[in-house]
Amino acid sequence: MNTATTTLASSANGSLNKSRRTPWDWAFALLTVIGATVALALYHASMDGYEKAILVGVVPAVVALGWFWRRLATLMVVVAGFSLLAIYLYQGPSGSDLARAEQVFLLKYFLSSQSAILWMCMLFFMATAFYWVGFIKADWAPAFDSLGSRLTWVAVTLALIGTMVRWFESHQMGPDIGHIPVSNLYEVFVMFCWMTALFYLYYESHYGTKSMGAFVMLVVSAAVGFLIWYALVREAGTIQPLVPALQSWWMKLHVPANFIGYGTFSIAAMVAFAYLIKQSANETHWVKLAPLWLLGMVLCFEPLVFRRGAMEAGASYWIVYAGISALIAAGILRARRRIAARLPALEVMDDVMYKAIAVGFAFFTIATVLGALWAADAWGGYWSWDPKETWALIVWLNYAAWLHMRLMKGLRGAVSAWWALVGLGVTTFAFLGVNMFLSGLHSYGEL
Repeated sequence: MNTATTTLASSANGSLNKSRRTPWDWAFALLTVIGATVALALYHASMDGYEKAILVGVVPAVVALGWFWRRLATLMVVVAGFSLLAIYLYQGPSGSDLARAEQVFLLKYFLSSQSAILWMCMLFFMATAFYWVGFIKADWAPAFDSLGSRLTWVAVTLALIGTMVRWFESHQMGPDIGHIPVSNLYEVFVMFCWMTALFYLYYESHYGTKSMGAFVMLVVSAAVGFLIWYALVREAGTIQPLVPALQSWWMKLHVPANFIGYGTFSIAAMVAFAYLIKQSANETHWVKLAPLWLLGMVLCFEPLVFRRGAMEAGASYWIVYAGISALIAAGILRARRRIAARLPALEVMDDVMYKAIAVGFAFFTIATVLGALWAADAWGGYWSWDPKETWALIVWLNYAAWLHMRLMKGLRGAVSAWWALVGLGVTTFAFLGVNMFLSGLHSYGEL
């Protein structure tokens, strides 16, 4: 066993063998039980039997996650505290009043859902910039990597606060409007951003390296760029009633499970890109670098392709977006030797790819099964070969094949990295492209 593999094994054991409970662990468990009990006592009349079972089942899962990764427990307590503060600030003389979002300082500038999500967007951009400054200036790397990591944590915190407060705000607009905020592209892009960043932060902590953050945060920033366009041009930030097909408790399970898959597949793809950069750092012949140049061109001009039809509104935004992407891609390829020197070992990145895809595949499988059950409940059949369902199957088969080749045939190296990148393209089309170019039972998600 080589040194890198030994380090990985010891790191994994150190992360998982936290059997000794601390007073904070027990306090967190108690807070979780109290919170669920209060929620059940206050809102049981608005829940059906399935929703009550979900709430009760979430308690041990949340406690286990908080014990497994104590930073996650701290995050959940902070998010709960600020969300409750926001709900308190919304209370006026005659009860909850959403107009207070423009009257109370903390709500207007920090804690209303729109304010918190806007802060999330800015902080994710800043975190990405700080991670990359660490690459450009090696002497500044420790300080800027640390700043990038901390800003990512704050961005995730504000994204979750914004999500929880938006949930509360929707219920104050009317009993037929209130819903968990995972129902449209605006809401799920917020979820994609914080979920992808949070999974990355776990891998950052687990492997003790922050240098992968520069690459992973690129895909998060790209999602933030789409989110800003979608909110401004489509005015998607406003809370809307659910369409009939989404008025189901299945949505609360199916959509988050799906986006754990999307987020971890994205992490795997960006780590694969970093892997290829490090592997080709010493290549000088343009022919051998052609695949990376081609990848850069695809990443740059993808927004212009997606401009077709729905995205023609705000065309100048996407031209600027593509231009910035082109500069980033060209800069990465030009500075690949300096970047490669700061990236972790190839074995580490290969292991991150594998673990991210394995987690994503597990949750995507769960999401697909839940989607079939939801379809049977809503439309009377488990599978209808709707375009969204068909492309979900293609995504599943792609990653099933990747894992099979990895586990059975020992797939490693550049081939597995390129495959992970292709997988991101397939996943992106299943997520966005189907909504834009195809129609079907899932047309309520159109751009």
